[in-house]
Amino acid sequence: MFKKGDKVTVLDDDFSGEVISVNQNRVKIETTDGFVLEFNDSELILIETPLKINFSVQNINQVLKEKEIPKPRSFVKEKKDKHERGIPEFDLHIEKLVRNKKGMSNHEILTLQLETAQRHVEFAIKNRIPKIVLIHGVGEGTLKTEIDYMLNRFEEINFQDADYQKYGSGATEVYVKQNKNR
Repeated sequence: MFKKGDKVTVLDDDFSGEVISVNQNRVKIETTDGFVLEFNDSELILIETPLKINFSVQNINQVLKEKEIPKPRSFVKEKKDKHERGIPEFDLHIEKLVRNKKGMSNHEILTLQLETAQRHVEFAIKNRIPKIVLIHGVGEGTLKTEIDYMLNRFEEINFQDADYQKYGSGATEVYVKQNKNR
């Protein structure tokens, strides 16, 4: 019934300890005070059994993998090959524009995002790129409102919300009017 390493307590005395040997119905324990005493197995109560853990490299690797912190999702779209390039997309999230935004005020961040958007729109107009997508994210809507205001100043373009299935409500499509007189 008892095994070496089991924690036990004595029924009618104030002793507890660890089993050090078992011989038929006689059990030797080492008390918490360091004394070795012998009892009948009927005089003892099992408190806890030693925990045997079977570790293997595979188990440890599995536990470590489960404890890994997931990598943050990237806002950058994967590059497509030459045949699948499609519409140019410009991500205006501040994390994509600067390495470190520490020390930047909200006004400085918004100004940088708007200047970047304006630069891309002017480039598309100048080079007659028919369509671009500005990814601004959802957030509180401040950047989208400012982008809409900025885009309204250009006569050479039309714009609308981008494909909802692809971007959600976090992007704007800009169409450059193709005028032969330019």
